[in-house]
Amino acid sequence: MNILAVGDLVGENGLEKLTEVLPQIKEEYKIDFVIVNSENVAGGMGITFKTFNKLLKLEVDCMTMGNHTWAKKDIFEFIHHIKILRPANYSKGLPGRGYFIYECKGKKIAVIDLIGRTDMGVLSENPFTVAEEIVKKISEKADMIFVDFHAEATAEKIAMKHCLDGKVTALFGTHTHVQTADEEITEKGTGYITDLGMTGPKNSVIGMEVEASVKRFQTSLPERYKLAEGDCIFNGVVFEINDENCRTEKITRLFIR
Repeated sequence: MNILAVGDLVGENGLEKLTEVLPQIKEEYKIDFVIVNSENVAGGMGITFKTFNKLLKLEVDCMTMGNHTWAKKDIFEFIHHIKILRPANYSKGLPGRGYFIYECKGKKIAVIDLIGRTDMGVLSENPFTVAEEIVKKISEKADMIFVDFHAEATAEKIAMKHCLDGKVTALFGTHTHVQTADEEITEKGTGYITDLGMTGPKNSVIGMEVEASVKRFQTSLPERYKLAEGDCIFNGVVFEINDENCRTEKITRLFIR
């Protein structure tokens, strides 16, 4: 079974890029299940009802979110849909779910969404303890477990790899919008990459318009970010899973310009 994880989808132009390349990727890599981090798909921050429905039409199986989960009010209309997840370590009692077990070709695929605490500016529960609790709860119910760890610090993501090593099928990081070249399969069989990267505007500062972004760093003034225009890149990873033991056998990192 082949699972595609797509890096942070940035803006409607990033969604157009996904629409353009996804059919070809599905065919070439024989993709069975698609996970897309969608927290920035609407104007570079949040998700709307319109963009959510476009992703449904693309037959995306699971949409994960992050620190911009609540950026658009639209989300409260569909946050309970089984195809969208918000971080599981958000405060208890919030709407939506942090994980779900999907069925695909006779296999039960669990996806867990987590958010980091280092330099994220979000008050959340400890992602390590929450992850361990969920994995313990569902390990007998799911054939394979995938984790999207939406975090800033590479050290926090790598630490999570060691924490969940051998307990999950694959762990991938999101949020930085910069694809890392450290994909690996651990000795215990867990697929890992520190960050999937971004599917969004190429000539940008992690998806945002260059001039405004540079000005913020030059002046320290709160210049308003604006979604960049122009050609987009596609970042993602294909996890090839052994159907018998449900372990990752191969990782293929994708970067399409």
